[in-house]
Amino acid sequence: MSNQPLWQPSATRIANANLTALINTINRQYSLKITHYDQLYSWSISNSEAFWKTLWQFAGVVGEQGERIVDKPDKDPNKNSRWFPDAKLNFAENLLQWAKDIPDKDAIIFSGEDEKASTMSWAELVRQVSCIAAYLKTCGVEKGDVVAGYLPNIAETVVAMLAASSLGAIWTSTSPDFGTDSVLDRFGQTQPKVLFTTDAYHYNGKTHDNLNKARAVRDGVDSLSHMVVIPYVGGTPLNNDETCWRALLAKPAEALTFTRVGFNDPLYVLYSSGTTGKPKCIIHSVGGMLLNHLKEHQLHSDVKVGDRVFYFTTCGWMMWNWMASALASGATLVLFDGSPFYPDAGVLWRLTDAQKVTLFGTSAKYLEALEKQNYSPMREHSLSTLRTLCSTGSVLGPEQFDYVYQDVKNDLQLSSIAGGTDICGCFVLGSPISPVFRGQSQVRGLALDVEVFNSEGKPVRDEKGELVCCNSFPNQPVGFWLDTDGARYHKAYWDKIEDIWFHGDYVELTDEGGMLFFGRSDAILNPGGVRIGTAEIYRHVNQIDEILDSVVIGQDWQNDVRVVLFVKLKPGVTLDEGLERKIRTTIRSSCTPRHVPAKIIAITDIPRTKSGKLAELAVRDVVHGRAVAQLSALDNPESLDQYKNRPELQH
Repeated sequence: MSNQPLWQPSATRIANANLTALINTINRQYSLKITHYDQLYSWSISNSEAFWKTLWQFAGVVGEQGERIVDKPDKDPNKNSRWFPDAKLNFAENLLQWAKDIPDKDAIIFSGEDEKASTMSWAELVRQVSCIAAYLKTCGVEKGDVVAGYLPNIAETVVAMLAASSLGAIWTSTSPDFGTDSVLDRFGQTQPKVLFTTDAYHYNGKTHDNLNKARAVRDGVDSLSHMVVIPYVGGTPLNNDETCWRALLAKPAEALTFTRVGFNDPLYVLYSSGTTGKPKCIIHSVGGMLLNHLKEHQLHSDVKVGDRVFYFTTCGWMMWNWMASALASGATLVLFDGSPFYPDAGVLWRLTDAQKVTLFGTSAKYLEALEKQNYSPMREHSLSTLRTLCSTGSVLGPEQFDYVYQDVKNDLQLSSIAGGTDICGCFVLGSPISPVFRGQSQVRGLALDVEVFNSEGKPVRDEKGELVCCNSFPNQPVGFWLDTDGARYHKAYWDKIEDIWFHGDYVELTDEGGMLFFGRSDAILNPGGVRIGTAEIYRHVNQIDEILDSVVIGQDWQNDVRVVLFVKLKPGVTLDEGLERKIRTTIRSSCTPRHVPAKIIAITDIPRTKSGKLAELAVRDVVHGRAVAQLSALDNPESLDQYKNRPELQH
């Protein structure tokens, strides 16, 4: 891997960065001489209490901080720590604070596949939140109750979330592409009082019903006493026991009030993908979400007041929650709902130009798909306002780094960010004052003692191992819903080494201080006892012209494991001896002979979760004749039929 940076921030950009302002603040307050990111990171680890306390003030958190910064018990102080135990605050109050200063500026811009943008000012956002909060009060919603959204990524979803959180209630959501069973698996556990939904939604040029699915969910969850329907498409008659969103907004708005709650009180329930069993219901705290997202937006992504933040996401993925928090930094949310390739590959980039997006967020798979289509945003669009591009969801390969700087924009902070639903945030992400190196996530997150542990549980550098976090942090989950004794929570993250968070990513910490990712630990291949990250294979196989996508697993075979590669080919391409030879040669020359698959098999579809992650474990289970625990977690469960009883895998 080259140690020459692909991008280096200019002196002006460094001087104007929020991160530089924080460094100056810390230097003044603590009589230090920090000059660059590595020094700041080291200080934030050694002085994490001081860091989070300073960040509270620097980012302008609205609320009472209290005297104590953190309580750490004698047993498992990392796992059981409680940050800001005396603090009182309200999430919605913090996200809406900018309405006082810039009431007429855009708070939310929405555009769909028709590319007709609608805007909502900060003042109008407050008015709508007030109307919906007043309705929720009439439903008996109060602090600690759950309010659910079965919704597309539209402005009304943000309004409903803010209305619930203004009351101290808990918000939970899924997107309309989830089937009824998937939603029942989630809301059936968390038992919401009120359900927000739409009559329909648009995807890939088609209109899809959502109301009948929502009615089935309402009928299947005993706790649901009220359902509000947003007429996204319009024209669908409602039943007498259903409330129209527009009717609620037509009522006079009351003055919006905020119920301040404890820092560690619940804000969100997010759900794991559920591919290995019923989805885990992960509870995230009010203060943890706010403070960490302020850190990740303002410091790591350099989001400023008036910036325009876009992330291609659905309401069933944690990146929606991450994006929504950008309101707390005075940024405008730019929302899009639909297919990123309808009517064509330029739809999101036209949105970027039209709405002057400054931060563009997407998945690694989307960038790979653009590259496969030979689509160059740089040639087709201005992108003059774009400063930062974030990628997550799967490993961003070095070739995609090249693609971004050659075909998207050459003066751009490319942030390959990684964390997950577990923390609703990132362990590694970007730094606007640091260089970008090919294939690497830029930096470890401030105040997160992120290390790479080898098989002996020792920290290593320039060696592959497990991503761990060795200290406590405010956005640790409160716990899992219905996990009264904390056993499931402990098993998920804390049972490998006492009081150390094991995240489940197979990674390498580089000399530059960045991070390389090689896939999920539970999907690691182990032929002949040699650990191989699946991303190492995808990185090279998916660059082959004839291949659209691939999935690789380890098949138990003759008291060992052999590598099996499934490939999705371009239309009209056949997996013949020549292509097999090309694939094997590519892998052998780019990786090692151990990576070369024993079997290569053509398929027409590859299973992915609703958030676009490869379902490698589901493929592995099917190949071995085991039942897949939660088919409803997959976006295309029918694809697994192609992997069953393959004759090629019987010899």
